[in-house]
Amino acid sequence: MRFALPLFTLSWLLTSSVCTAQATWPSQPVRIVVPFAPGAFTDIAARSFAAELTTQLGQQFVVDNRTGAGGIVGMDIVAKATPNGNTLLVTDNSLTITPALYEKLPYDPLRDLAHVGKIAESPTLLVAALKVPAKSVTELIEVARSRPAELTYGSGGQGSAAHLAMELLLSLSKTRMTHVPFKGVALSIAGVMAGQIDLSFGSLAAGMPHVNAGRVRAMAVSGGSRSATLPAVPTFAEAGYPAYSFMHWWSMAVPSSTPALVIAKISKEMATATSSARLKDSFKAQGAIPIAGTPAEMKKLAESEITLWREIIKKAGIKVE
Repeated sequence: MRFALPLFTLSWLLTSSVCTAQATWPSQPVRIVVPFAPGAFTDIAARSFAAELTTQLGQQFVVDNRTGAGGIVGMDIVAKATPNGNTLLVTDNSLTITPALYEKLPYDPLRDLAHVGKIAESPTLLVAALKVPAKSVTELIEVARSRPAELTYGSGGQGSAAHLAMELLLSLSKTRMTHVPFKGVALSIAGVMAGQIDLSFGSLAAGMPHVNAGRVRAMAVSGGSRSATLPAVPTFAEAGYPAYSFMHWWSMAVPSSTPALVIAKISKEMATATSSARLKDSFKAQGAIPIAGTPAEMKKLAESEITLWREIIKKAGIKVE
């Protein structure tokens, strides 16, 4: 004979289970999946947060680098992980770029991942070779318009963040340049220094040392205000392009079915970690700022950027092999 539980009893059991999950999280070591190789800022950010959360919560947080297919392999692992808060994802702009680059993904970044929030951001920096006959973005666009597709720019690869950062500027300025993909932004900026190409976008950490050494010319930085580390460099808004909004950012996500109260607890602990002086110093050395973002804000950002990059990639005809 079967007995049905009263509705109020079933509701109490479900609520109790979720509250227990929130109260006890983390009850075992937590894995932070990074979909890129060690050494990049995504990895540095994850390890910084892992150290802070381990101290805060008395439970071990371990970084697990799962590389492949431009971040797709690692993101898919988290999307399909058990939704109990014990597998986290730390990723970057590729979260919203890959859906626009690939027709089919093994996961849906909006349906299969729950976004805990943005954890850091950094302006993007446009640098030019010293041979380029322009000392401002306005002059650069004038040169580009007078010599269509003659100026060259590098990036970390086809469809990379640096590639799309330039395509956004070209779309806004209605100009054309020739893309030269490299195997990494560091090599692209090295190409600018050597005079092999004219321009490259990169993070502050990648470009700032070469700007300060006089090996490349800084043209502009993104963001609402000038960078404290490069105060003489104007923003794109000051350079005449207020709609230019590209920022490097990093975020945390979990499997989509993770209980909302557990996500809230993770978000709260991440916010506490951002106030750590040790973490702030680690990020500052990389030209980044820790951010205590919310799940709602990150979901909105993901939705808007997936739409933006689909438009830019379609317009530019960008393809990946």
